[in-house]
Amino acid sequence: MTPPSRPVPTLARRGFSDTRRAEALLADAALEPLGQHHEPLLRAIARVADPDQALLGLVRVLEASDDEALVRALTGDAAARDRLIGVLGISSALVDHLVAHPDQWRDAVDAVEMTPEERTEALLAEIADHGDLEPQDALRVGYRRQLLGIVARDVTSDDAVADLPDIARALADLAGSALEGAVRIAIDELGEEGQSCRFAVIGMGKAGGRELNYISDVDVIFVAEPVDGVDEAAALEVATRVASRMMHACADATSHGSLWPVDAALRPEGKQGPLVRTVASHRAYYERWAKTWEFQALLKARHLAGDATLGAEYLEAVRPLVWEAASREDFVDDVQAMRRRVEEHIPSAEAARQLKLGPGGLRDVEFSVQLLQLVHGRTDETLHSGTTLDALAALSRGGYIGRADAAVLGEAYRVLRTLEHRIQLHRLRRTHLMPTSDDDLRRLGRAMRLWDQPAHEVVALRTGHSREVRRLHQRLFYRPLLSAVARLSPDEASLSPDAARERLSALGYRDPAGALRHLEVLTEGMSRAASIQRQLLPVMLEWFAEMADPDAGLLAFRKVSEELGTTHWYLRLLRDEGEAAQILAHTLGASRFAGDLLLASPEAVQYLGEADGLRPRTRDELLRRMRSAAGRREDPEAAVAAIRAIRRAEIFRVGVADLQDRLTLDEVGEALTDVSEATIQAALEVVVHKVEAERGADLGTDLLIVGMGRLGGREVGYSSDADVLYVHDPRPGADDQAAQEAALAVVTELRRLIGAAGSDPPLGLDADLRPEGKSGPLVRSLASYASYYERWSETWEAQALLRARPVAGDPGLGERFTQLIDPLRWSPQGLDARQVREVRRLKARMEAERLPRGADRKAHFKLGMGGLSDVEWTIQLLQMEHAHEHEGLRTTRTLPALAAAVDLGLVDGHDATVLREAWSMASLLRNAGMLFRGRPVDSVPSNLREADGVGRIVGMEPQSGLALAESYRRTARRARQVVDRIFYGEDEQQR
Repeated sequence: MTPPSRPVPTLARRGFSDTRRAEALLADAALEPLGQHHEPLLRAIARVADPDQALLGLVRVLEASDDEALVRALTGDAAARDRLIGVLGISSALVDHLVAHPDQWRDAVDAVEMTPEERTEALLAEIADHGDLEPQDALRVGYRRQLLGIVARDVTSDDAVADLPDIARALADLAGSALEGAVRIAIDELGEEGQSCRFAVIGMGKAGGRELNYISDVDVIFVAEPVDGVDEAAALEVATRVASRMMHACADATSHGSLWPVDAALRPEGKQGPLVRTVASHRAYYERWAKTWEFQALLKARHLAGDATLGAEYLEAVRPLVWEAASREDFVDDVQAMRRRVEEHIPSAEAARQLKLGPGGLRDVEFSVQLLQLVHGRTDETLHSGTTLDALAALSRGGYIGRADAAVLGEAYRVLRTLEHRIQLHRLRRTHLMPTSDDDLRRLGRAMRLWDQPAHEVVALRTGHSREVRRLHQRLFYRPLLSAVARLSPDEASLSPDAARERLSALGYRDPAGALRHLEVLTEGMSRAASIQRQLLPVMLEWFAEMADPDAGLLAFRKVSEELGTTHWYLRLLRDEGEAAQILAHTLGASRFAGDLLLASPEAVQYLGEADGLRPRTRDELLRRMRSAAGRREDPEAAVAAIRAIRRAEIFRVGVADLQDRLTLDEVGEALTDVSEATIQAALEVVVHKVEAERGADLGTDLLIVGMGRLGGREVGYSSDADVLYVHDPRPGADDQAAQEAALAVVTELRRLIGAAGSDPPLGLDADLRPEGKSGPLVRSLASYASYYERWSETWEAQALLRARPVAGDPGLGERFTQLIDPLRWSPQGLDARQVREVRRLKARMEAERLPRGADRKAHFKLGMGGLSDVEWTIQLLQMEHAHEHEGLRTTRTLPALAAAVDLGLVDGHDATVLREAWSMASLLRNAGMLFRGRPVDSVPSNLREADGVGRIVGMEPQSGLALAESYRRTARRARQVVDRIFYGEDEQQR
């Protein structure tokens, strides 16, 4: 053969590393029969994994062969040339085999797909006609002959990743044929004795799943039965000898190499148990002693060799047990723990290179798929496949895993398996580790068609897919939904009408018939949504039933599902995202208030699937979102409606976090205060713009909204109104009357838009604490406030101002207003005796007059004995008496003021604890009542079911309605005793 005129650069560009040796090989006498066909040959070599190895291998094979047909194939048949060169360039081990058996080049060139039966027939014929070879050597030669064809098809595939399942299936079938050949060898060696038993080989693992690697242990289980008239013990002894000889026939190294180890460690009792058992012995073991992992392994069991009828009997006996395994106690936990143990035993130096066992490796895909199969396969036979990719596709079709997630996992599995195949092919050695040397990585990259790419690109290919696998594995494999489904019986999980009706009654639904109608609506039909609902609802029924009102929870879930069922993310979120489904069920079953909010803003359910979805947003975060939403709407009413929608969704977020015990009482108050403040500020900006546009001029005055009461104290509850004062301050040169009219127009429109009827909880802007109360102007100028407070202010107004705090409007005006009121509320003189008596008389009159008719004074949260008003007035009296001397008391918040009073010695620690507990308990129960009923609750519910619902929200055990009432009355009674001493200064009788 004549070498190219400029060999070095040409050969380098075509992928050769050692161009000097390549040049010499191209001039080798062995290539002379190829004549002038160097260019097609070089083009073929340039497309293989290792051009240097391919060229050297070609020289060696031609030297070993005198077959002119080989030369004709290489020079005249492009497909034949590509196949043979492809094999030589991928596997040095197969080069050695072809040198030893040069006639087998035809098996690579003529590679054809074969059925399992054809493979077995061809291999058995080779063993039968073994010539000078020992039968087990004939087995090896015949195996390699067929392997050449599989490799040739694989390396010349247009898309090896897509064709991976076909190659893996062919390898598994070839392994089965080899096992059949080994069984025949073993039985033939025993002669007539070998006929005393029926013997079958059950494939496990990848061989059983028809997804075998090029080089892998072949996992098996042996089963045998005596033929008629033969003692069982004697038959098993013969079968054990057959099994042992068969294993050696495959695994022993001879002058013709070996195939692969045959591993029977998955048998009952592992390596300590008998090598062969009868069908009945297997079944007895699995029924009584088998561990969870053994049923997982049986998922892939398939007859591979020996007596096919016996293999079928074995599978018929054990397969039903596989699909019952998920009902075992702690089944899901056991599978998850086993996966963690596998990871823990990976040597640290190998973890980052492990394609099979490491994080994001093949085992992550396989364990995820198998766990989903075992849990859901009890009620869905379409999932009963031992092949990972087939099972993954079935899980996707059935809605058990998202289509996009299944596509990502499927592609990653194919890529990782293809990488594994290419690594193993080089020397036909069992390994699952990514190589580290540049030469090996270069070869691997070229084998993956990453032509002329840096070595690190193949590492990046693996890393990218592994990262996606790990992400999805963590989400799918550790789903709370899986553990919950596994705890259900198959009948419960199937959600058949009879099973559902019985289960609804057993779970405590008050209206099982109505609940069943909801289930029928949600699960009817063959749609993907109905399929996912059939997975979710058996578990969610139990989660609803853990709460006080499961019927209401299920009804709300139906309404939300009908609203969102056509969206692409809703059911996927509930199925896949952590605890989203459980949180939603608990929320809807516990809280009518949260359910109503969600029905009005169903998209808020997305919060349940976000990493920080239940973290309340700050005032600044909310204000940015509200301004952005309002800015996209020209109509002021639409702008404020958008602001209110964000408020509604944010209250839902806070409510869910509260129900999940992720927030303290203080944090709930602060979060709801931030929502109210952001809403008022954003709406105020919209209204100011509207009024200015209508008037055709600037307002001419600065506006301020001052929070009072719980808003000012950052203690807003779910049912709290927003007590406010409206302040304006005309700008220099502005007309006072015009400024007053403009400010009033803004305030009036603000109250209308914020207070308009809607699907969100009303935010009543209550200005009754303004000077002169309801009789006074709704909005005043700063100067008017100053004049009023100087001339007319009463003690109760100074007390109300204790909690005054700017919440919206102009910051500068807020500072000026605060400077105005500080001397009034923190009076330098404190309170004189007359003022103290005035505060006490006003409190006593309020108790007598404002308590609703028929209300129980011992159970009313706000105005009752030991309630919120008692505690707050007691602390406020101390503030007005001593805050002028002690800065720590100058706070608008109740509990910090109480803590400061303790620090100053004004209240002893025990009394403070009593007051704090009473105030906190009343606030908690008030919030819980609103959450449960969806409307304000002012006292401990007399209805035991409602009291039970409220009690559960605050952490009490079910059926604790009576205990809740007793606990609150006891706490309030103790608080009232402290109030009598500190606030009234005397016992109740003396007063």
